[in-house]
Amino acid sequence: MRVVADSLETQAAQDQRIRVAFRDKNGHISVNSNTALDLATGDYVALLDADDVLTEDALFWVAHEIARDPQIDMIFSDEDKIDHEGRFDPYFKPAWNPALMLGQNAFCHLGVYRRSLVEQVGRFREGLEGAQDHDLALRCADASAPERIRHIPRILYHWRATAQSTAATLETKPYAVNAGLITIEDHLRRRGITARVERAGNFYRAVYPVPEPPPLVSIIVPTTLRNAVTQRCLQSVLDKTHYGNFELLLLATEADLAAGRAAFAPFLGEARVRALTYEAGSFNYSWVNNLGAAQARGSLLCFLNDDVEVISEDWLDTLVARASLDGVGAAGPMLYYPTDQIQHAGVLLGVGGVADHAFRTAPRGQAGYFSRAALEQDYSCVTAACVVVRRDVFEKIEGFDVDLPTAFNDVDFCIRLRRSGARVIWTPAAELYHHESLTYGSHNSAGRAAQFERDVLAMRGRWQHILDRDPAYNPNLSFDREHQFQLAAPPRTPFATGAVDLSKPVSRTSRLD
Repeated sequence: MRVVADSLETQAAQDQRIRVAFRDKNGHISVNSNTALDLATGDYVALLDADDVLTEDALFWVAHEIARDPQIDMIFSDEDKIDHEGRFDPYFKPAWNPALMLGQNAFCHLGVYRRSLVEQVGRFREGLEGAQDHDLALRCADASAPERIRHIPRILYHWRATAQSTAATLETKPYAVNAGLITIEDHLRRRGITARVERAGNFYRAVYPVPEPPPLVSIIVPTTLRNAVTQRCLQSVLDKTHYGNFELLLLATEADLAAGRAAFAPFLGEARVRALTYEAGSFNYSWVNNLGAAQARGSLLCFLNDDVEVISEDWLDTLVARASLDGVGAAGPMLYYPTDQIQHAGVLLGVGGVADHAFRTAPRGQAGYFSRAALEQDYSCVTAACVVVRRDVFEKIEGFDVDLPTAFNDVDFCIRLRRSGARVIWTPAAELYHHESLTYGSHNSAGRAAQFERDVLAMRGRWQHILDRDPAYNPNLSFDREHQFQLAAPPRTPFATGAVDLSKPVSRTSRLD
């Protein structure tokens, strides 16, 4: 250590920007970081570990963002890892994602904070070593606002991977696991949210209770009442759903109801089931679901395709709990094909031109890109094949757009929902099968191809600026449907333009013990 101290003193003597303090005893990382904060004089502080490597342009891009928007409180970036053989494992992250931050620390080592905000929340907390960065990020986020938290979609630092670091696994520092649990529980408590937090592999998951009393949920199912899969769907909902306070609305044409009445008599006789009819015509998914919502009695609306089959009995409890959180407008589940491949784990805007299901065809149980197929998170969109929506939010944005009768009506709906200020959450804790498009056929089947193309053009014309800039999908990742979460060629990351004021001082805080 004397060699290190001598080197630091030499560097400090040669460069007035370097300030060094030597502690009398090892205070562990939180106390040591607070000592380093005593030395900081910049308006912002940037945190990194002593063995990590900054890119040459890291502080330029940080200063660039601050110059563009001086109201920014917090900044984080993409990352990769580095060892004696070189760089590897790049993580191109989504923008600020409150739900994902409860599962993993997206800020990680290069977190940049307004120094006055760090002081306001009380600096680093002792006793949370191993999760002190995560704790600071959540406390600062609680004291700030989402629009003042910025993600730079560039790799700005390389995380050193050693046998003793958590770059590989939390098992190297078991104390960090408990610290992480406490960090997230405290964050939820500050938000007034009752929940427990549990381990999810190397990460975490929050388990939310259903509100008391449980709100009435209206499950809205457009159907032809003409196939066995629909029978399995209804049977699974009625027999396997643990959540008790729901009504099931079946929407069918008068002809379909008459033809299916005998085969579906056991369901139609259920007290919780109501059949609503409409006149036959060209099928319009948006119009039919809006009809169901208008007739529904629940404060929560669950839109459900008639080819979806329940797997986890607590699926509706799970979605209701999330849709009931303050600020959340909709919550969607994990859907699998009958082959146990992922059908839906959130929706990625821009992929394939308009949108595509995240992790489509990945094997069930696969964690996906940096565990994003296994961790709850905010998405810009979830599929309407199964989604729980707050009725007040649904009515505020006037439901589904009837000018999108078949494809992408759920994408349009979720974009408008988020523009209204509400969040969309996807969770892998609710699981169902989806026998996709068995009732009405595929959106781009031969008989519906023309309408599908019109829907594509309508969506691109209406929302191109949003489709091409999904905050849940990094611009360094591919829009090719078959190469999701792989590198884009070229990336869509914008280059700096115009003059940049780099006069604002930024302090780098390096933690040595």
